[in-house]
Amino acid sequence: MDQTPPIEVHDGPPRQRVLVVLGAGGHTRQMLRLVDLLGPDYDYSYVVPDYDRVSETKIRIPGPVYRIKQPREKKQGRTDGPLQVMLKMPGALKTAWDILGKAQPDLIIGAGPSLQIPIAIMAKLRGVPHIFIETASKIEFLSFTGRIIYRLRL
Repeated sequence: MDQTPPIEVHDGPPRQRVLVVLGAGGHTRQMLRLVDLLGPDYDYSYVVPDYDRVSETKIRIPGPVYRIKQPREKKQGRTDGPLQVMLKMPGALKTAWDILGKAQPDLIIGAGPSLQIPIAIMAKLRGVPHIFIETASKIEFLSFTGRIIYRLRL
């Protein structure tokens, strides 16, 4: 009697896991358009600000959605200054580390919300490639997030 184990059949290589960082408004629109162009050949997961309930409803290619507190918030026309951002960063970094551990992405893509900063820092520590796409509205100067990503070489 033959004791040869059965041969496992795979339909192809494992799909790449892509973590998409969404912001609010234009950042989300840009990234979801990119996801549509990339198509359903990837396993997507998404990061959204904890206060944002709209971005999640706009996702057309499904995947897990993770929430993170935005380190730089805009409220009533005012934006958090550097001190407030620094005080919020440790919690955001911990959450980002946990998200990357759960999502296990092969690649991270985002278009500029400040919540991309802790994700990018933790991606570098975990050795995960990270693509930062500067928002299309910035034609002369880098955005706040763009400047941080550039200066930290993330």
